[in-house]
Amino acid sequence: MVSSRAETVEEYLAELPDDRRDAVAEVRDVILENLPDGFVEAMNWGMISYEVPLDRHPDTYNGKPLMYAALASQKNHMAVYLTAIFVDGETEDWFRSEYEATGKKLDMGKSCVRFKSLDQLPLDLIGQVIAGTSVDDLIAIHERSRD
Repeated sequence: MVSSRAETVEEYLAELPDDRRDAVAEVRDVILENLPDGFVEAMNWGMISYEVPLDRHPDTYNGKPLMYAALASQKNHMAVYLTAIFVDGETEDWFRSEYEATGKKLDMGKSCVRFKSLDQLPLDLIGQVIAGTSVDDLIAIHERSRD
């Protein structure tokens, strides 16, 4: 599945094959355990999204909430999308170095980390990245990018 039409996280998880459902659910648990206050979990862009609610920050370029992270099952892999490593070169460098130190092979796009099985993903590191940016920090990053 490239994009889901599920309206709830539960519907999304129910669509997945068992092995992917278990992996996505485990990554989701890590995200929720480490998600700073103020972000909300939603279905957006056909995937599980962690975002700044519009009532907290409505001034976005596309009228949609600011996405902080997302989790998806794609056609050939699963992916966790991490805005923090996309918008900050230092954080990306740190992330790449820490990932390499785990001995796991990093398969990374612009802001997504792709994985085919859960053992390819260092969950502690994902948790650290998720915990590392507050809602206020993300809004400030977004505002600076618009200047």
